[in-house]
Amino acid sequence: MIILGIDPGTRCGWAVRHVDGRIDSGTWNLAPRRFEGGGMRFLRLRGYLAEVLDRAQPGMVVFEEVRRHLGTDAAQIYGGVIAIVQEECERRCIPYQGIPVGTVKRTATGKGNADKDAMIAAANRQWGLHLGKKDDNEADARWIAETAAIEQAIEAGRAKGA
Repeated sequence: MIILGIDPGTRCGWAVRHVDGRIDSGTWNLAPRRFEGGGMRFLRLRGYLAEVLDRAQPGMVVFEEVRRHLGTDAAQIYGGVIAIVQEECERRCIPYQGIPVGTVKRTATGKGNADKDAMIAAANRQWGLHLGKKDDNEADARWIAETAAIEQAIEAGRAKGA
């Protein structure tokens, strides 16, 4: 199954994990530009999301499930991004789910509290990349999609054995 992983935020990471394990990824810059209102970030997100959904045709969308934010702005941006992702998935009848931050970090590094540098290093090792410090959102999106794929494989194995 093709899986779209999203790391929600102002610099929103995305990753499409194809059936063969290959991953396409990047980031969407949702920061408001000069003379734009705060809502423009969400309009831009709708366009980016529609483009990747149309192109990749994922069977599932997964996103990082954050339960604690350090600031009000971060919480509001996260909520807005998730609302748009969920709405678009509902409209297109694409299943979606959140994956807890600790689960994603444990998949990537073996530690549920890994820092950004460890997540980037793990992505670079896993996929032969050269992501830098500013690419932590892309690394996270890749691991979100990979975690979902691993969980899907485990579930498929259980279903076979049942």
